[in-house]
Amino acid sequence: MNKKFDLYTEHFGLTERPFSVLPDPSFLYWTAQHTRAYAMLEYGLLTRAPITLITGEVGAGKTTLLQQLMQNLDEDLTVGLISNAHGDRGELLHWVLMALNQKPEPGAGYVELFAAFQEFLIAEYARGQRVVLIFDEAQNMTNESLEELRMFTNINSNKDELLQLILIGQPELQDMVRKPEMRQFAQRVSSSFHLKHMDAATVYEYIRHRMKIAGANKVLFNKAAAASVYQATGGVPRLVNQLCDLAMVYAYTAGAQSVTAKTVQVVLDDGTFFGRTAQEPEESVTK
Repeated sequence: MNKKFDLYTEHFGLTERPFSVLPDPSFLYWTAQHTRAYAMLEYGLLTRAPITLITGEVGAGKTTLLQQLMQNLDEDLTVGLISNAHGDRGELLHWVLMALNQKPEPGAGYVELFAAFQEFLIAEYARGQRVVLIFDEAQNMTNESLEELRMFTNINSNKDELLQLILIGQPELQDMVRKPEMRQFAQRVSSSFHLKHMDAATVYEYIRHRMKIAGANKVLFNKAAAASVYQATGGVPRLVNQLCDLAMVYAYTAGAQSVTAKTVQVVLDDGTFFGRTAQEPEESVTK
C-alpha cells in the first residue's frame, strides 16, 4: 500500500480508507431510499417484470446497488451487462450479443443478428436459464434504442419469460420514458424507483457507518462536521465521500485526531473540493 495511505489510516486507527469514491458493496449503507430501490430490483426479478427502471442523480449510489445485485443473483439467471450502449439498430444488438459472450458472424445484418439473439434466448430457456440484460448509464440511449429494447421483450410469450431488462440511469432516463411517444415502452415498466439524495441525519449515520466498516473505534466526525458536509454536498453519497476524504487528509496533516466543522470549512475555503455546483439539495430522505 502507498505509504501516504498507511500513515493516513494508521493516524486514525483505521484498517482502510473509509471514503473511497469507487463503488464498494462492502461499504453499502442501507438508507431507506437504497433499501427500497434494491427491493424494487429484487421485485422486478422475482415477478419477472419485462422492464425494471432505476434512476438517480450522479453519485446517488446506483452502481453500488447494481454491484450488490450482481453478487446475489440466482444461478438460473444468465446476465449480460451493457454500459453506455450507443449506436444505431444493428450496433445495439452487437452490444447485447457481446455482453452475452456471443460472437455474431462477420458482416451479419440486422435480421441475422436478431435471429442469433433469439436462438440464444430459446437455448438458454431450454436449459432452465432466464436471460437478464442490464443497461447501465441508460440515459445515453436514444428513443429509437429504447423502442428496440421494447421490441426485444416481444420475444416473451404467454407464461414463457425468456428475457428481462433492467435499466439504470440518471434522471433524464425517467424524462425520456415519460414522453408521449414512449408510452408503449412505459407500459412494459413493471418495477421502478428513483433514488433521491440523503438528508442531514442520514449523512451523519452514513459517515459513522463507513468509519465503523473501516475500523474506527471512536467518533471521528461529530454532528457539526457532518452537518457541514451535508450543506456542501447536498447529501450526494459520492460527494460526501470526496469531501470527507479530503477533510480527513486535512485533519491528518494538522495532527488532529478528529474532523470538525472547522476542518471541513478549511477544505471548502481552499477550493480543494470541486463537488457541488450552486444547486439546492433534493427532497430529504425519509428515515
